[in-house]
Amino acid sequence: MIIAEGGMPSAWLMAATVLGGSVVAGGANAMNMYFDRDIDEKMLRTQGRPVPSGQVEPEKAAFFGIALGVAGFVFMQVFVNPLAAFLTLFAFAFYVIVYTLILKRSTPLNIVIGGAAGAMPPVIGWAAITNSIGLEAVLMFAIVTLWTPPHFWALSINYSSDYARAGIPMLPVVAGPDETKRQIFWYSVALVAATMGLGVAGGAGALYFGAAVVLGGAFLYFAAKLWRSASARESLALFRYSIAYLGLLFGAIAADTLI
Repeated sequence: MIIAEGGMPSAWLMAATVLGGSVVAGGANAMNMYFDRDIDEKMLRTQGRPVPSGQVEPEKAAFFGIALGVAGFVFMQVFVNPLAAFLTLFAFAFYVIVYTLILKRSTPLNIVIGGAAGAMPPVIGWAAITNSIGLEAVLMFAIVTLWTPPHFWALSINYSSDYARAGIPMLPVVAGPDETKRQIFWYSVALVAATMGLGVAGGAGALYFGAAVVLGGAFLYFAAKLWRSASARESLALFRYSIAYLGLLFGAIAADTLI
């Protein structure tokens, strides 16, 4: 939103976009827990979630998820703009239908394609300001899409037995840890290249490019170290760093724009 505005947008518009998007995302998460309740109860990582643990009845979780999705969509339609609202609804539908119901249980590319839902927020933020979709928004979408496989596969390496028990074809289960580590590295290379493209397209200055080089170099270091190592610690190190990486990268281009 800061990049699209070329400065600091209205505080109210930023708050409304984040609030509406968060409510719809919460609804998608609730629907995911409803549809995945059968596999969540088989995995140690997810057994404590509200539905498989019996804290919330499945039908109530589904109603809650739909209610959040509708409420968030209406809120954004009224207080942001129709394009941002429909893009948010698209992300909701893509996550619930395409990722949860179709991809997750059928292909090891589930997180690659399904990650598009989690990459929609920059596009929604851009649309909230401009009522359009610009090249920079598409590049930010690409960055989050390319970031998702290294981020999630680094975690799933340590939970491959969980996914195998539940019959979920995550890449570490289907292709093994070595192939997963190789793919993590090459997706990381593509990710860093996309961050450079965003800097060029957005006319970024030295602050962003410096941050992108340093942060991207560290990402590649962690990915290469994981590829060469058999230690579970390395996958967790990359997973933890990837969380900080994305926030720092987008924070850098926002700061670059403001300065």
